[in-house]
Amino acid sequence: MGAQLRLLRRRIKSVKSTAKITRAQELIASSRIVKAQQRMHAAVPYEREITHAVSAVLSNTSSVDHPLTVAKEQPAMAGVLIVTSDRGFCGGFNANVLREAEALKAHLSGRGLQVKPFVVGRKGITWHRFRSREMSGEWDGFSDNPSYGHAKEIADALISSFKQDDGIDEIHIVYTEFVSMLTQEVVVKRILPLEVEEAEATPETVMPYYEFEPTAGDVLDSLLPRYIESRIFNALLQSAASEHAARRRAMKSATDNANELISVFTRQMNQARQAEITQEISEIVGGANALADAAAGKE
Repeated sequence: MGAQLRLLRRRIKSVKSTAKITRAQELIASSRIVKAQQRMHAAVPYEREITHAVSAVLSNTSSVDHPLTVAKEQPAMAGVLIVTSDRGFCGGFNANVLREAEALKAHLSGRGLQVKPFVVGRKGITWHRFRSREMSGEWDGFSDNPSYGHAKEIADALISSFKQDDGIDEIHIVYTEFVSMLTQEVVVKRILPLEVEEAEATPETVMPYYEFEPTAGDVLDSLLPRYIESRIFNALLQSAASEHAARRRAMKSATDNANELISVFTRQMNQARQAEITQEISEIVGGANALADAAAGKE
């Protein structure tokens, strides 16, 4: 019985240590998610304005024939940018992204396209290396705090590969979009070639008339790469906020489970101690009765 008590005490001590770690991780994630949300909201005006500028240029151009807006007639290769995290302890965050990436790969392969992955985050890189899958690009070390420089580096690699004659013909991105503290959704979007949609003008959406100097094509040469960078930067910020929210939720669940396990072990320890006390009392009473019977026999 004593061995069982010692075992339960060791388990309780071990689970309490784990609960302290998960609680600390939860508090750290809670503090970081506020900053991640602020950065995400701060980037919205720039993305909105550059999208407005690109729309204005395209609406004042009679024919859109920029390399980044024209889909190739017979695409043969597609690039997929997969945004994962550098660290774990975030529940199914990375598993959901990789699952959607696999579904997208199956869809593109069904169209006859060869898929080349571009991976952000150590978890995604490790996942591909473990399966001996070749990656066309990999970046890590900034998943929870990305900068615009990181987005520019990724965008330059993707655009460079897209412009090559034997490079990729389409670029898709798979990342986690931050909806709320409790909800994060995996999103799949095509970022290249850009989809130019023609819509009927309304008083609210009429674009002002611009004159371009030297040409609209030169303006697009400068604007479209910045537009792609802003899209990727927004995806990185969304993923970072989602990562912190997922880690906070996972660590809170782990802390609650640890506290519940401590309660179960404490109850079992109390029952074992009570059983041990009862057994000791029974032994004492039995010994006293035996001595009394022995004394009565001698008389």
